[in-house]
Amino acid sequence: MGLRQLAWRACYELLGARVRQPAWTFMNYGFAPLDPTAAPLALDPADEPDRYGVQLYAHVLDGLDLTGADVLEVGSGRGGGASWVARALAPATTTGVDLAASAVRLSRRQRRGPGLRFMQGDALALPFDDASFDVVLNVESSHCYPSTEQFVAEVHRVLRPGGTFAWADFRPAGEVAATRAQLRSSGLVPVREDDVTAEVVHALGLDGARRAELVRTWIPRVAQRAFRPFAALDGTGPHERFATGATRYLSAQLVREA
Repeated sequence: MGLRQLAWRACYELLGARVRQPAWTFMNYGFAPLDPTAAPLALDPADEPDRYGVQLYAHVLDGLDLTGADVLEVGSGRGGGASWVARALAPATTTGVDLAASAVRLSRRQRRGPGLRFMQGDALALPFDDASFDVVLNVESSHCYPSTEQFVAEVHRVLRPGGTFAWADFRPAGEVAATRAQLRSSGLVPVREDDVTAEVVHALGLDGARRAELVRTWIPRVAQRAFRPFAALDGTGPHERFATGATRYLSAQLVREA
């Protein structure tokens, strides 16, 4: 395991162990459509506080019929996304995998859904047989991995022929082309590629006050200053880089050909 992966694992182990509030379900930056006339995504009332985080998952999976599918989320974090998928999109099974054991324990305690389970595992050595899943989902996690190519090779291996890899994450603007090439590196064929930086910035603005209050309430005082950039709150470097376009937020769907 590389130093980068060890550092991220330590960070998420600490968050899973020390910040146990069940209401903190999503850790992504969110997604908000720019069209004010767009019909809002229908949500259960319990999911409404996490609307922008859920909408990012809905965007990444847009157009896919998950009914009866076997779905794997790599980098499932606190389990909110996998739980929403299991409850809202009617897959046969939803498996969340995360490197942080504390996050897996938290998800097992707090998240529910039909056919939902959580396991500890490494994105670069997934603990599953070949051709085990119809859909592999990866949201705002791959920037933590030491090798995108090795991760994508594992995605290709565990996908069934005809299956889809649904992905979203951020990268420096100068790495966009290289990242797109990495996603294709094991033979997966892109069917949709988007730059949703504007929609993510919009979500950060709409949800900023709530997110700042959660940091103030849930994060220990001594860690709040360091955590604000992690949450991309207004006035921090990560937020500024999204707003100026120095960091781009990308999404894609790629298919393992039959």
